[in-house]
Amino acid sequence: MKTKKQNPARYEWGPFPFEDGTQIFDIRYDTVFKAVFTKDTSTSRKALSDLISTLIGHVVTVETITANEPPINDLRQKYIRFDVSCRTKEGELVNVEMSFNPEADELARLEYYTSMLFTEQDIHGADKSYYTLKETYQIAILAKKKFFPDKHLIHDFSYSDLKTRVSFGGKTRIITVELIKTKPIAEKPIEEMTDSELWAVFFQYLTDEEKRAKIIEIINRKEGIAMAVKTMTGFTQNEIEYIRKMSELKAELDYQSGMTNAKREGLAKGLKEGLKKGRNEEKLDIARNLKGMGLSISQIAEGTGLSEEIINQL
Repeated sequence: MKTKKQNPARYEWGPFPFEDGTQIFDIRYDTVFKAVFTKDTSTSRKALSDLISTLIGHVVTVETITANEPPINDLRQKYIRFDVSCRTKEGELVNVEMSFNPEADELARLEYYTSMLFTEQDIHGADKSYYTLKETYQIAILAKKKFFPDKHLIHDFSYSDLKTRVSFGGKTRIITVELIKTKPIAEKPIEEMTDSELWAVFFQYLTDEEKRAKIIEIINRKEGIAMAVKTMTGFTQNEIEYIRKMSELKAELDYQSGMTNAKREGLAKGLKEGLKKGRNEEKLDIARNLKGMGLSISQIAEGTGLSEEIINQL
């Protein structure tokens, strides 16, 4: 969806829509993201519909939002997912999430949850079949890490033949947005940005005072983004406290998860180094035996892979 020839701004806010001294939440935090896009108001619903429409490439209207609370029974559990799961008026299933600090296994996780979302559909009954399955979209907005080596902001994955690139025509898609790639995009004039770029720059630079003028331009140009900001400025005190509480909890769990991963990686590294050391010791023992049998240094080096210098020291 292109925005190179857009109508003049229609969502004029005047001054930046946050009063002086008002805390501007970083919308890249998953708790804030979910609070903005799941509020039971027409402005929040319009913002979500616009974001989804932009990323999947055709206009949709969000009809219902499901699982509007973190799917967790005990707040001490390790993983809390702040997904925005919804269904469009056409019945399409969409799961949108913001990952501020995505884990190294993020892509495998996305594939797993896409499969779960797709297979949650009911195909039982005389009027249902595999043919009636609806399109399913997993949208991941990734803030702090780069997962793909190219410069493309968005990747849109679906099944296709590895050799011929012929599309399978499947009904599941995984869409990623890597916000870390927005720096050169943010330097472009607003009128040259696509809708998806406008959303990405908004997410990445909302709280950046140096980019404030550009963010105001984006808000004034894009209705969906204006609706997201209007939702954020309308948070009640209770909602603000909830966001803070959940953000603190999420930060604590992310820290614990990071420590666990670090320990796991350290253990794996230690095991690898131990195996390498063991193989080297085995080579040295073989070299000593061959040397005792009277083989030449060059023959031993060729047979063990050790250098002649090391063998001479044995």
